[in-house]
Amino acid sequence: MDTEERRSAASAAGGTRIPRQPLWVEEPAVRRRMPDPVRTAAVRAVLVLSLTIIQAMVALLSTITGSWLAFPMMLSTVGSTVVATWAVLDVWVTRQVWNQRHGVVSVPSSSARQLRRERRAARRAEREAARIRRRGASSLSGTGARAPVRS
Repeated sequence: MDTEERRSAASAAGGTRIPRQPLWVEEPAVRRRMPDPVRTAAVRAVLVLSLTIIQAMVALLSTITGSWLAFPMMLSTVGSTVVATWAVLDVWVTRQVWNQRHGVVSVPSSSARQLRRERRAARRAEREAARIRRRGASSLSGTGARAPVRS
């Protein structure tokens, strides 16, 4: 019995149709997505950390069993710990650089932005006044046009 036959059989039997619900319901994200460079650094750090933990377990088990592999694994675990620390610091630095370059507004920068905006507005008003003065002076220089009357 295919789908159409089942539907017609259900409608002939007087069965109520169950409304179809979507397979996937989109929900708004609780947190914003991490930027790509930060996410890449975080994935790299997780991989390095997991390999370091595996190495530490192998070194521990090798030490317990008295295997010759214990000493080389312990040395490589120490080196991997340094690399894992570097990877975690890389995530932190990458996140800070991203925030600095891509507009996380902090209080000092937003107040500095307000001061720059005010200075820009003052310079713009000054240029406009100078332009009006120049135009007014050229019209008074004998071209016959009247200067604009200010109120």
